[in-house]
Amino acid sequence: MTDILIRDLSPTTVARLKQSAKKHGRSLQAHLKLLLEEVAPFTMAEAAAASRAWHQRLKGRRFADSATLLREDRAR
Repeated sequence: MTDILIRDLSPTTVARLKQSAKKHGRSLQAHLKLLLEEVAPFTMAEAAAASRAWHQRLKGRRFADSATLLREDRAR
């Protein structure tokens, strides 16, 4: 894995990031990693490949209509 060094962050920014990480129950490193991964989404080709893989993995399975299940649950 590649390491990234970010220089010259203000102490206020670092404090906010630490507070946010603590609020979400993560280390600062884990929190920053998640934030960076969220802003660098899949390319269209990667998303299409992931979709094809899931379609193949779930091929042949039958799933219930979730709207019906929700209605039944709410009626209880």
